[in-house]
Amino acid sequence: MNQEYFVVVLAHSLRGRLRRIHIPHHAVYAILALALFGCISLFGLAASYARMASKVANYNALRREADSLRARYQSLKKEVTETHQQLATLEIYAKEVSIAYGIKQKLEGPADISAEGALVPSFPESLQDYNFLRSGDLLAVRSRTARRFQPVNSVPSIWPVLGPLGGGFGSRADPFSGEGEREFHTGVDIRAATGAAVRATGDGIVIHAQMTSGGYGRLVVVDHGAGYQTYYAHLSRVFVQVGQEVRRGDSLGAVGSSGRVTAPHLHYEVRVGGNPRKPYPFMKNPTYQTASANKDFPF
Repeated sequence: MNQEYFVVVLAHSLRGRLRRIHIPHHAVYAILALALFGCISLFGLAASYARMASKVANYNALRREADSLRARYQSLKKEVTETHQQLATLEIYAKEVSIAYGIKQKLEGPADISAEGALVPSFPESLQDYNFLRSGDLLAVRSRTARRFQPVNSVPSIWPVLGPLGGGFGSRADPFSGEGEREFHTGVDIRAATGAAVRATGDGIVIHAQMTSGGYGRLVVVDHGAGYQTYYAHLSRVFVQVGQEVRRGDSLGAVGSSGRVTAPHLHYEVRVGGNPRKPYPFMKNPTYQTASANKDFPF
């Protein structure tokens, strides 16, 4: 059978022998086809590797950008939290100043008495003046009764509500983001059932008792004198009013979930000179003790 083929001649360098190898045409074509297929495969692998390397580089760049954005978000969130806390404090101070300034205006009156109009006030004006002077009298109680408080009873020293601690003072993970961001917690969270009584931890005067911004929800602030203030946040109900004198162990409100919370609890803060302090040294006594003497409220 005749078949076309290629002849490959091999010559030995020492012996001088010649050797002929017959290679059919179709074998040569098969080898060339395999070589071409191999080149195409290598080119495909190189292209796939290049695409994968490009995707990895893009992923790393996106990851670095995400880390940068996350760090910026944490920084902005910390600034917003601090701003909310400052706004809540300023609201309390602004309320005190506005009441005090209003009392001064009421007492001094206008520069020209003719501006008063009729000398005999109407019934609505008399009622308005009575309510205003009553609020002013409650605010004045703070300065008149502060001297009667015993220092040992004014400094916060008991637990405001009995229950396990849920969140500690200082840096902690944000319970809302779920991504491990850190935030500064200015107090402690005490877990308790909704409606549980919240007690004053020391003698003092109520300077704030209403819904407020900054995540506190319904907030009661008690001024104990000598720079000490205690904050009771996320309340469901408030039992006291601004200017009211309270004693250690008196009920201020009820545990709730108002404001920025995930579950019912009491957020409790102790501030000295306006700066948050660790509440633990002021929570030595877990029981409620009310002062048995000196319960002479002036109203």
